[in-house]
Amino acid sequence: MASTVKGVPEGYSTVTPNVVIRDAAKAIDFYRRAFGAEEIMRMPGPDGTTIAHAEIRIGSSILMLSDEMPEMECRSPQSLGGSPVSFYVYVPDVDSFFKKAVAAGATEKMPVADMFWGDRVGGLTDPYGHKWTIATHTKDLTPEQIRKGAEAFFSRKS
Repeated sequence: MASTVKGVPEGYSTVTPNVVIRDAAKAIDFYRRAFGAEEIMRMPGPDGTTIAHAEIRIGSSILMLSDEMPEMECRSPQSLGGSPVSFYVYVPDVDSFFKKAVAAGATEKMPVADMFWGDRVGGLTDPYGHKWTIATHTKDLTPEQIRKGAEAFFSRKS
């Protein structure tokens, strides 16, 4: 009899971020308030006070997370002095989503603005050091329109 187990579980993408956070339990609460996250599951660490693995859903995406475990080379952006990774999140209304996240404790890094590639975008850092770009797609543009928009944008920045 053939197995019916799917190689990619239902509801998961082929690439699912897994982030390390200092105080994952508080971060899950923040993500609920700021991003409307839904907790899927939580597995405590061996000491019972940390989170070894948890999963939340933000919109249609799943984010896995855990507490720092330096002994397993799992360190948060706070321990590393920042993170080179950011999350790009599409939402129906970037302005209201952005305001809600800032009210919940996120730090604005880039105000919401219309961008040359057809998205309205704002940048945030959460209280745990992770960077988030929040966006609403507002225009369908051709590659040529985007190229011209990029040239104009970068010529103003010099």
